[in-house]
Amino acid sequence: MHSIVLVKQVPDTANISADAMKEDGTVNRAALPTIFNPEDLHALEMALDIKHRHGGTVTVVSMGPPKAADVLRDCFFRGADRAILLTDRRAAASDTLATSYILSQAVKTLGNFDFVFAGRQAIDGDTAQTAPQCAEKLGIPQVTYAESITEIASGTATVRRNIGNGWEIVTVKLPALLTVVETANVPRPWAAKRMMKYKNTPLEQWGLDEINADINRCGVAGSPTKVFKIQSVVLKKEGFTEIAPTQEAIGGLIKELVADKTI
Repeated sequence: MHSIVLVKQVPDTANISADAMKEDGTVNRAALPTIFNPEDLHALEMALDIKHRHGGTVTVVSMGPPKAADVLRDCFFRGADRAILLTDRRAAASDTLATSYILSQAVKTLGNFDFVFAGRQAIDGDTAQTAPQCAEKLGIPQVTYAESITEIASGTATVRRNIGNGWEIVTVKLPALLTVVETANVPRPWAAKRMMKYKNTPLEQWGLDEINADINRCGVAGSPTKVFKIQSVVLKKEGFTEIAPTQEAIGGLIKELVADKTI
């Protein structure tokens, strides 16, 4: 089974500063510390587990600046076979529409795949749009909120997906794209031997020309979305009101919540 995993290096949203946004409404990534997008690690683990159980390869693709090579090297340390960095100045400031187009072009260029995996969403935008849009552009079925693959047989995969208050089992024809949730698995740690092998290995780098991308669908030109504001919201506890366990007191609480438009 041949899997392609879409991963992203994201700003550490736990450390948002006043410099997080540029005047043009795009994220100032250079001003923020970066990490491996958490749910993408679970997507990688699901692909590696399939490789372990069924054989095949795992190819990882990340779109970003040269610094994004850090997450690709991390993937090598965990068990990936191939890693490609999509980096091109003309792709800067791409929104989910442009990013999904660029990633789909990269997947088409790679070809010969059974699965495309991605995390449910990235913590910098929290839109959960890029992977599903990528599936649409590839013309393949998708399963979102995937928690496990229970069976692969006869060109199909049976997937359990988390629906919040329960789960459902779906069967999808391959090739297919799956977005993976954090409850799916526990990502494996780095392997010391692979660290020694890949710590200095040059990574493959592709630009927009290598994937035959239409420049008008990339970067600012292909991105209608504009960010209005980025802020860090911190909830602080400032006192409390004790509500007596009586019908009258609870009725008063409900009236107050309605007046505040909480409910």
